[in-house]
Amino acid sequence: MAQAYTPGLKVSRGTPLKRVRRLPLPGTITVQQGEKVSAETIVARTELPGQVRSLNVASLLGIQPEGIYDNMLKKEGESIKKDEIIASSKGLFGLFKSQCKSPIDGTLESISKITGQVMLREPEIPVEINAYVDGQIDEIIPNEGVIVKTYGTFIQGIFGVGGESIGQIMTACNSPDDEISPDALNSSMSDKIVVVGSLATSAIINKSIQLGIKSIIAGGIDDSDLRQLLGYELGVAITGSEKIGTTIIITEGFGRITIADRTFEILKENEGMKASVNGATQIRAGVIRPEVVVPEIAENWGKSLLDEESKESQNQLMIGTEVRIIREPHFGKLAEVSELPVELQQLETEAKVRVLKVKLKQNGEETLLPRANVEIIT
Repeated sequence: MAQAYTPGLKVSRGTPLKRVRRLPLPGTITVQQGEKVSAETIVARTELPGQVRSLNVASLLGIQPEGIYDNMLKKEGESIKKDEIIASSKGLFGLFKSQCKSPIDGTLESISKITGQVMLREPEIPVEINAYVDGQIDEIIPNEGVIVKTYGTFIQGIFGVGGESIGQIMTACNSPDDEISPDALNSSMSDKIVVVGSLATSAIINKSIQLGIKSIIAGGIDDSDLRQLLGYELGVAITGSEKIGTTIIITEGFGRITIADRTFEILKENEGMKASVNGATQIRAGVIRPEVVVPEIAENWGKSLLDEESKESQNQLMIGTEVRIIREPHFGKLAEVSELPVELQQLETEAKVRVLKVKLKQNGEETLLPRANVEIIT
């Protein structure tokens, strides 16, 4: 057996991509199939129902619940303004009236003569989704969203925090193993996607937020800094919804880890280019990886997506395949497959597994590893 298959991170200078852009509720599609769009183009919009607020009008007016309709100045379905009087008691001989004011702008949704409560709904919340990447509308999903296709540089990371961002790539480090100080970041990096080297410290993250940097890309991050940033232990839930002020893309793992040479080289090549990033990560079933996409538009818009056969070939483990080791004692190191033994081999734990021999890029040392301990870099 000369080859096998294993999952891996994709790091590619040119690949076709599709991204689904879907509304949380049915809404309106604002683009046409085949239309060329920029990342910022609004492709669909809808409105989320506003929050409901209850107001105990009967209690506030000092009346019985069954008499609430006689004291209402506003009817069900009518719009209301904050501090507008919506109900008033009759008072005594027209005097000593009690009044009830609306605490919100919105709509008077319902009146209950059983409880004496009035339900108020805040204004609808407009929701718009953009194309996320420069590309072309490949498919319209009626009332739900669109599928955008593009072609360009694609880099997957190991872990990320924060949602989608769009900006130009800049490098604040000179080499992939640099550990920069916060002083290396400045106001010229505002609204940019900045490569910060081998470690995203809490000081660098806080400085990035302060400067308005859209996203930072680093080789690693300390678990303690991440916990301090979020204010809680992350666990195994999906990330991407955090509102921290910047998107963090980690390319290699936890701790101080050099960014893979190929990844850094590609990022450096694309300095000044517009990119789209997303920190969403899920490590359970249905794996989601953080990503950096640099679209190469114009002549490449018409390229077709990879078919299933070519997708499968990207996960093919062969002699010469470049891999990243994802378990100790060589965690995070890059290597090249030098041998794929057919026979199962027994580990120290006495388990019998398929193994492979790799040559470490760092020093040329060869070592034997379980195949589950590596992932392909495509």
